[in-house]
Amino acid sequence: MAEAEPLEMAYISEVILKKRKHKEESIALTRKTQLELGQHGGKKRKVEDIKRPEQFVREFRDRKLGPRLVATTLPLIHLTRGLSGMLIVELDLIRMKQRTKGAKSALSTPNSKLLFVIRLHGKNDMHPKTRKILYNLRLTRIFHGVFLKASPGVLELLQKVEPYVTYGYPNVKNVSDLIYKKGYGKIDNKRVPLIDNNIIEQALGKYGILCLEDIVHEVANAGPHFRDILNFLGSFSLNKPKEGLQGKRALFKDGGDTGNRENQINDLIDKMN
Repeated sequence: MAEAEPLEMAYISEVILKKRKHKEESIALTRKTQLELGQHGGKKRKVEDIKRPEQFVREFRDRKLGPRLVATTLPLIHLTRGLSGMLIVELDLIRMKQRTKGAKSALSTPNSKLLFVIRLHGKNDMHPKTRKILYNLRLTRIFHGVFLKASPGVLELLQKVEPYVTYGYPNVKNVSDLIYKKGYGKIDNKRVPLIDNNIIEQALGKYGILCLEDIVHEVANAGPHFRDILNFLGSFSLNKPKEGLQGKRALFKDGGDTGNRENQINDLIDKMN
């Protein structure tokens, strides 16, 4: 049997062989560098190369507000923790403005002259303007309550701070129970328990109010000396209810805790008094 003739090898030019060798050496060198530096072969970022949340907010304010307003808002940046907290605080102001657009036409006519307002949430993620409104309403702490006379101005303020408060129309029984159980008078910037009618006569006698019964009658009917009595009484420190609150800032009509409860505020007062 004749031997098979050997096959001729395909001719490969020297240029192609050099390119293959260079490519293999380059891949080997790259792989070695990756193993030395890490899996991805990238350089570690320096601490100074990482932007902090405050820097993003500062750059945003520089573009939007200008240098004059930036100087007034820098303390707010340092008081908040992280970029998310800052954005939530700013979002609180935006939502407040949205709630008050067309407020006069959107506000419903109250069914009672008297309102009782309870603050349900603290100051986390709260804009300074919201905090100022709550302080003007004398709601300086969580679970503090105040009587207010229903008016367009008061309803507009409540609409601005709606995610932090709930309110409604208290009945005469709860007005009396609140004043008798939680009522304190303010004399020389000191809280004085209303255990003696002489204290009431000394503070409100010039308005014809001499005893606790007179205070209850005047508050329940939102009488002409309602504001003078409120300045004397101050706010009511209520108890945290064991049940009845879900911790949601949604409106009460939508299944949350805040906003207008109308007559159902009396059930909450009974649990907190």
